[in-house]
Amino acid sequence: MTITLALSKGRIFDDSMPLLKAAGIEVLEDPEQSRKLILGTSRPDVRVVLVRASDVPTYVQYGGADLGVAGHDILLEHGGQGLYQPLDLGIARCRLSVAVRADFDYAAAVKQGSRIRVATKYTQCARDHFADKGVHVDLIKLYGSMELAPLTGLADAIVDLVSTGNTLKANGLVEVEQIMPISARLIVNQAALKLKREALRALIDAFEGATAARTLRAS
Repeated sequence: MTITLALSKGRIFDDSMPLLKAAGIEVLEDPEQSRKLILGTSRPDVRVVLVRASDVPTYVQYGGADLGVAGHDILLEHGGQGLYQPLDLGIARCRLSVAVRADFDYAAAVKQGSRIRVATKYTQCARDHFADKGVHVDLIKLYGSMELAPLTGLADAIVDLVSTGNTLKANGLVEVEQIMPISARLIVNQAALKLKREALRALIDAFEGATAARTLRAS
């Protein structure tokens, strides 16, 4: 019985490796050096599939993977249907924020009942945030180079993930509002949890122990 774990390349993959190692699992190949999309591990019953970050919940929901690691932002946009979310892993930390050009008067623009144009790939989160503030938004969905939108006049503001803020600063933008902190969650297919209960529960417990140990060290 094989356990399939869905991960995305980049920060989530890198931050997941110490947790996997603590669970006694090591990925045998570097995804940056290999063209393979399915990677073996030091355990013959565990494999890793590499998918786009936004596709991780879909793979887990529909059984393409038994479990995965996905950012809370992705899960909010996806809706999380059919997914068991046992753990906030506390990795890949950042924040979902609103940013504008440095010369844009955001406070005046978002007075109650006003309307602004917002570019983002997080349309659901942005819609909910501005609705709570009583601000009408015209949402423009973009998938990359978000910082260009205010600079070219495409939008008044952007909603995007911010880590250090260096990219915003380099492009003359300022972070004006934090919507929520973001970290990665462990997600599990509910049907797999019944069919492979013992094996998955052992993995979940190992992730939980590694997460708790890292939190303890950090404090």
